[in-house]
Amino acid sequence: MTQSPSPSFRNRDKEMVPRTLLWAMFGLAMASLAITTFAVVTGREPVAQPAQAEVIRERWIVLEGRDAQAVTVRNPDGSVLLDLAHGGFVTVIQNGLATERRKHRLDPLSPLRIVEYANGRLAAEDPLTGWSIELYAFGADNKAAFERLLDQK
Repeated sequence: MTQSPSPSFRNRDKEMVPRTLLWAMFGLAMASLAITTFAVVTGREPVAQPAQAEVIRERWIVLEGRDAQAVTVRNPDGSVLLDLAHGGFVTVIQNGLATERRKHRLDPLSPLRIVEYANGRLAAEDPLTGWSIELYAFGADNKAAFERLLDQK
């Protein structure tokens, strides 16, 4: 009695990634590695970094995540600045910061510095880990969420 191949194996070759595409992906990865290695070995200076500028205003805040969407924004003294049931982009930044601090085994409730620079940059900077994120790069609405934090009394 001969058995026909099961339906899951009939079209197996059609579902696999083409070998040419795999070689192309491997080539891309190796080219990226070669370019990066060349830049490091030759001491090439980093490019496309934000220009230094004067600090216009800054604020230290504590981001306390409560669940997947909610975040409480506190002043460093512990007083509540904002309680956001749906924090949106603020929650995204809090999650990224919490992950970075967890990697370094640091207190997740240490203050974070929000800085607005004269050249229009807006950044969140963590002095404990060196982690920073350019908030203006995520669009006007997301930047505005952190500008409102700077404006809070």
